Amino acid sequence: MFGAVVRKLFGNANDRRIRAYRPRVDQINALEPEIAALSDEALRARTEAFRQELAAGKTLDDILVPAFATVREAAKRTLGQRHFDVQLMGGMVLHEGSIAEMKTGEGKTLVATLPVYLNALSGHGVHVVTVNDYLAKRDSEWMGQIYRFLGLTVGVIVHGLDDEERKLAYGCDVTYGTNNELGFDYLRDNMKYRVEDMVQRGHAYAIVDEVDSILIDEARTPLIISGPLDDRSEFYNTIDAFIPRLDSTDVDLDEKQRTVTMTEAGMEKMERMLREAGQLKTDSLYDVENVSVVHHVNQALRAHKLFQRDKDYIVRNGEVVIIDEFTGRMMPGRRYSDGLHQALEAKERQPIQPENQTLASITFQNYFRMYTKLAGMTGTAQTEADEFLDIYNLEVVEVPTNLPMVRIDDDDEVYRTAAEKYRAIITLIEDCKTRGQPVLVGTTSIEKSEQLADMLREKGWESHDFSDPNAFAALYSGDEGATNAKVFAILNARYHEQEAYIVSQAGVPGAVTIATNMAGRGTDIQLGGNADMRIRQELADVTDEAERHRRIEEIKAQIARLKEKALAAGGLFVLGTERHESRRIDNQLRGRSGRQGDPGHSKFFLSLEDDLMRIFGSDKLDGMLQKLGLREDEAIVHPWINKALEKAQQKVEARNFDIRKNLLKFDNVMNDQRKVIFEQRIDWMRDEVTNEIVTDMRHTVVDDLVAKHVPESAYPEQWDTPGLKEELSRVLGLDLPIEEWAKEEGIADEELLARVTRKADEHMAAKAAQWGPDVMRYVEKSILLQSLDHLWREHLVMLDHLRNVVGLRGYAQRDPLNEYKAEAFALFEAMSQSLREAVTAQLMRVEIVQQQPEEAALPPMEATKLDPLTGENEFATADVGLLLGNRQDTAEAAERDPKNPATWGKVGRNEACPCGSGKKYKHCHGRYA
Repeated sequence: MFGAVVRKLFGNANDRRIRAYRPRVDQINALEPEIAALSDEALRARTEAFRQELAAGKTLDDILVPAFATVREAAKRTLGQRHFDVQLMGGMVLHEGSIAEMKTGEGKTLVATLPVYLNALSGHGVHVVTVNDYLAKRDSEWMGQIYRFLGLTVGVIVHGLDDEERKLAYGCDVTYGTNNELGFDYLRDNMKYRVEDMVQRGHAYAIVDEVDSILIDEARTPLIISGPLDDRSEFYNTIDAFIPRLDSTDVDLDEKQRTVTMTEAGMEKMERMLREAGQLKTDSLYDVENVSVVHHVNQALRAHKLFQRDKDYIVRNGEVVIIDEFTGRMMPGRRYSDGLHQALEAKERQPIQPENQTLASITFQNYFRMYTKLAGMTGTAQTEADEFLDIYNLEVVEVPTNLPMVRIDDDDEVYRTAAEKYRAIITLIEDCKTRGQPVLVGTTSIEKSEQLADMLREKGWESHDFSDPNAFAALYSGDEGATNAKVFAILNARYHEQEAYIVSQAGVPGAVTIATNMAGRGTDIQLGGNADMRIRQELADVTDEAERHRRIEEIKAQIARLKEKALAAGGLFVLGTERHESRRIDNQLRGRSGRQGDPGHSKFFLSLEDDLMRIFGSDKLDGMLQKLGLREDEAIVHPWINKALEKAQQKVEARNFDIRKNLLKFDNVMNDQRKVIFEQRIDWMRDEVTNEIVTDMRHTVVDDLVAKHVPESAYPEQWDTPGLKEELSRVLGLDLPIEEWAKEEGIADEELLARVTRKADEHMAAKAAQWGPDVMRYVEKSILLQSLDHLWREHLVMLDHLRNVVGLRGYAQRDPLNEYKAEAFALFEAMSQSLREAVTAQLMRVEIVQQQPEEAALPPMEATKLDPLTGENEFATADVGLLLGNRQDTAEAAERDPKNPATWGKVGRNEACPCGSGKKYKHCHGRYA
């Protein structure tokens, strides 16, 4: 009670924070007349003056007011746009490293220019992160006018750039790019062999646009760079030979759950067979060193006991081809992961294809947490505020709208069946069409949007291709007959430029637009249509200035006319066909209506057959509604239902947050190790001389070998001299008279250690004298980096296998996370020891041939980023090599004849089909027979 009174008197924490920005906003406004009087040159000169002030000891906060005032004036002169007071507040939120929640249409793209300019003055570079290449390019060109006017450089990172182009872009004061591109560049940089080949220059400050989409939705799947493993076909065949020797008492098979495990007797038998075959690194099968062997045994067991030939897969032309369990179709080109496909190939005695191994991987959570200062902006973040604070230490600040929000949000309508719901939706769409009110229909999946589109077609509607600007102009020319034509558009979520154009015109009177997810479109729906988009599309080929000017005025007048009509009809009507699992996605859809004080309307239609309703006990509700006499095509509407649904969504959100948080805890273990390895790697690349490092490694290896075979304070006759001699020969390649030294009168373990160390140092000194210092430095650095990379890749595989099996420790009442941490640390220590041995052994044995050594090349790589919704690889296209910095011949696409599939060559499954249908290849000519 008392808290409610205090909030009423003083406002909540968000209100108090917004009020705190008001004095600085007033100061910026007071400077406006003075700065407006400056010439362009004088305004541009302020950039250098600010830099000098920073160099003299001022902080960014000290110059925030004059810097923001400068950007506002530059925006007026270049874009004809003036920052509102609330936009200045949004800029301050972003500068402080928080998330600015600003409603759709409040101009977030323009808001970002304020903190970007201010922070770019420090000279460390600012990254502006967008959700797709189209928005990165568009914003860099659009907002880049302000930065360039003020003397800053602007770069953009998009798909298809080579390393030189990327390095130039990252070297700019302001760099626009997508989350995927930035993450992959970071991973690739840490696989380079020279510091000068790295393209990024650090992670100082980033502003993430559509921050909820990138840091929550996209963050569910990591970025992975993978490459083929070494040929291990013999290992698969060896393991495969053991499985038929297990009988029914050795295996516990559950066909219903599709699981198979070995019984205790089976484990003992397998351990004995593996030990006899020399496949175990230690005596026990379940020691951490043998985790990879256990993994492959389990996969071989699954291949034999769970997968049946001609049911789950077929063997054709020397390949094991998966059969889709739902369609019964063959799926050539697809392979099971984690060595399962190789286990099936070994079972069927087919050629074993190399298994792909993770070369580098990172989650978006851990990538973006590397930035010294991180900020974000979106229209919907408040519902995920706890996750932003917990994972990224980002506070969410709700920035007020420039004009009051007047959109009407109706209570949900709930129907018994989906058929009734869709009938009501179509009735409302047709009603809006009659009144000339634009409609945006939101669906939860592509399938649902196609289903609704088919229903509309049955009612005499047509889907319209908005990519043809002339057809669009003819359709919405202002003529009543044309405007009332029964056509609709579907957002296909593939071609971002066409998609942005469709969204931009969704506010035209009578327009009907069906969309799957409105997050990250980056384009406002303006009532009457978007003049800039139409001018760009329709007048692209008009070169005559007089004609162009005349047409521009025509378009503007037409849009003004159409806007009045849309306003009179009630503004944009947002129609949700289903509630999403997350309230945030529903709010994103709703937020498209009512921009900048425009009128608008929103309503969600639900049925008891919807996923969310079905999961939360709609059976009881259905029975109750029937008893109450709810007739067909009648809906129940009540605020209580909205509250109940919101609570259901909160439960799902909390569950998903817990899943993401738990996954992140495991990933943090690997991330800590990754940071150590990557920092170590960069230090070695930067070091001109690495002989101290390799000398320390050599001395540590010698210390360990001697300590292992010569116990401290033991008598010489107790020393394991044959074992030490053998180990020194294996690791150092030296044949030393250890037995003779041990027989000398009065020799101690310290003296033996000193002699071995001296012999090893003399051997390396002779090599250094023979090769010269330059060659020696090159050889040492190359061996250091290549050995580290090789062992790190093996370590990643071990961690992956460990993570897959450590969950079983929970059955023994042991915390899997703590077990994982302990085992991962032990593996890391073992890897460090292996690195010292590998580097020492190679340097002691290496010989130089008389030719110029070639530079170490990066291994073959494949980029992977799974779409969190579809599970498909976003980079499964023909030109993925460009992302990895490899130029490829792109002329092939131009030479394809749409009518002749023989000219198409290899087509990526997610590419547009070369036949010109507009569908993805996998949904058209690439469909499996």
